[in-house]
Amino acid sequence: MEDLHRPVRVVIAEDHPVFREGLLSILQASEVTVLAAVGDAESALSAVRSEQPDVVVMDLALPGMSGLTAIRRLAADNPEVAVLVLTMNEDEASVFAALRAGARGYLIKDASGQDIVRAIQAVARGDAILGGRAAQQVLGGIATGATPGPPPLPQLTVRERVVLDLIARGYDNLRVARELFISDKTVRNTLTTILAKLPAASRAEAVARARDAGLGVSE
Repeated sequence: MEDLHRPVRVVIAEDHPVFREGLLSILQASEVTVLAAVGDAESALSAVRSEQPDVVVMDLALPGMSGLTAIRRLAADNPEVAVLVLTMNEDEASVFAALRAGARGYLIKDASGQDIVRAIQAVARGDAILGGRAAQQVLGGIATGATPGPPPLPQLTVRERVVLDLIARGYDNLRVARELFISDKTVRNTLTTILAKLPAASRAEAVARARDAGLGVSE
């Protein structure tokens, strides 16, 4: 961010008034400046345009436009604004849908006030933050729509299938790294391992094998 010494500027998007007011109180008592606290995604997008925050703290279950749609809009129109999801949804599909939409952090609403403040400050710095159960979902692997039975390309690990799935969607290494909150070097090393395990002689051949196995399907 431009000035690491000033308070982080935040917009809150939360439709439950009691929780919103509680979150507002927590943040106002910390080194965080709340620019707006709104109850729907459209109002959040409007506040981002007018207030230019560093971070949007957003629930996924919002009236009208969903939180996921709002995150995609923010990622496209205001990529410099970090989104921290703060929600009750802790299922795997919600975690990965939010991360793929462009969220930089994901916390469950039972997180402590301290954890929320730390997460806001971290995503404002450009870090990625996942709460305990969200982190477990990431480590457990991205849902690929596989039916019961062996996973596609079972010779690959969960992470290798996730990386190959994104590559088969047309993502370059930098975007894969951003989506999975890993380094570009890790993506390159993982791809090298994937090519050896399939085996495949090139990235293009690996993509073809992935698509034959049902990976790389657009959302």
